[in-house]
Amino acid sequence: MDRLTSIPLQVGDWRVDPQLGQMTRGAEAVRLEARTMRLLVYLANRAGETVGIEELLDQVWSGVVVTQDSVYQAVTTLRRLLGDDARQPKYIVTVPRLGYRLIAPVRAAVDEPALEIPPPPAPSRRLAWWCGAAALVVIVSGLIWLASASPTKSVAVLPFLDLTSQAMDEEYFADGLTEALIDRLSREPGFKVPAAAASYYYKGKSLPPAQIARELRVAWLLEGSLRESDETLRIAARLTRASDGYVIWTQTFETPKSGRLAIEDEIAQEVTEALRESVR
Repeated sequence: MDRLTSIPLQVGDWRVDPQLGQMTRGAEAVRLEARTMRLLVYLANRAGETVGIEELLDQVWSGVVVTQDSVYQAVTTLRRLLGDDARQPKYIVTVPRLGYRLIAPVRAAVDEPALEIPPPPAPSRRLAWWCGAAALVVIVSGLIWLASASPTKSVAVLPFLDLTSQAMDEEYFADGLTEALIDRLSREPGFKVPAAAASYYYKGKSLPPAQIARELRVAWLLEGSLRESDETLRIAARLTRASDGYVIWTQTFETPKSGRLAIEDEIAQEVTEALRESVR
């Protein structure tokens, strides 16, 4: 089978559609970046085989000069999107010093005819009135709950943006940095941090910060971006107070591209200290 086929595939519980750039599982739909989709399709077409790092660099990152770190971070991102666990994998197994192997069953996806569902009988006027009243009670209760559901020590880490000049070569580092910050802040006593899956829902969406904070029920938003200058990577991070939209802390970190992974802990520590000071 073509290593980068464009036909829909069924990979485990997921239907993968390369042409649409997404995968679905029941009513759940997940968008994949182009490189992430190429990685998944390539592994799927080699299901059951161990694929080496160099082979992935040649086939998935063809024509782009990147390091093996890009593969590591891409696999981490793909596992997160699949809902996989590296310690108890159901999709991608790490073969030490050799590469990766996709172990989920793979087959060509077959479209099933849609079922014809007969229209429901028209409800009586009294039943419709009671349903409307019940829905109103639920909505009002939900609004009251949301109004009080943003504890002071709550922060959402939004996906860091890759603004480097290359073709999103640092996207996987940006995703890795986002996950490292979520992990570090979630271990801070008293802090509430939405899971990565919740934060990544807003990746690529242009929504007001206040709306994102309200939907995630947090008091603070942490976001940032990556830029480059020659071989130097500039990482900007900023902390925004959701109640008024003011940026109360911002800092820029610089590191050689070769040492970008080592700076994750430094950024996480600085952000944690800034949060401690802000929520006293």
